[in-house]
Amino acid sequence: MDVVDLREFYQSPLGRSASGLIGKALGPRFFPKAGQTVLGLGFAHPYFESRIPADAISLSFMLARQGVIHWPLGQDVRSALVDDCDLPLLESVVDHAVVIHGLELSDSPQDMLHEIWRVLAPQGKVYLVVPNRRGLWSSSDRSPFGHGQPFSRTQLAALLKEARFSVTWWKEALVMPPFSGSATLKAAPYLESAGSRLLGRFSGVVIVEAMKQVYAFSSGKRARRLVPRLRPVLLPAPQPLGRKAPSSSEF
Repeated sequence: MDVVDLREFYQSPLGRSASGLIGKALGPRFFPKAGQTVLGLGFAHPYFESRIPADAISLSFMLARQGVIHWPLGQDVRSALVDDCDLPLLESVVDHAVVIHGLELSDSPQDMLHEIWRVLAPQGKVYLVVPNRRGLWSSSDRSPFGHGQPFSRTQLAALLKEARFSVTWWKEALVMPPFSGSATLKAAPYLESAGSRLLGRFSGVVIVEAMKQVYAFSSGKRARRLVPRLRPVLLPAPQPLGRKAPSSSEF
């Protein structure tokens, strides 16, 4: 789906319901503070634009394969078309990164996470919203969550560990089926609260919060002991036979 399809989805009743349920699940964990920098990657701005303090910095980076739209409307543009593995930012400048419709569409999810790690500040947080491999939404093309590669918790945990992130929180959302009928949309909030305990494993998306770690993770291999390097010792050059070595008085 390109950026026009994504925008149309979030303007539809099903898209508004889905974004509301995901935003409600993400809300207790995602609360940027004044002066911080928030980066949205993929098509994430519908989820954080109402939560950004007035004096915070917010950016919306959209993937090259999807296209880009002007955001926010009526203001100076803060959106850009980017390569997900080569973000146009310096190191350690982002406090919060929200990735939605991004990781599952990347050709190299591992490289994408490494790039997010690079631009995040120490102890910065990334919030990933990805299709659940076991859910109905990943098998339906009615929404953007039915495109790309879905993930399980185990797969996400392995990717984040390899990219030097520490998982701090998990959550499932979109227990409701991906149907746009009026009855389903009206019952969606009740299904979400009542069904998350019973059907959480089969939810539409998995949400994970992870923190950037700046220390080296152990790979399971025994650390190599550092051995002091041998320093060469300079010895006097040997003199040719039959030649007398000069004395100090001859200098």
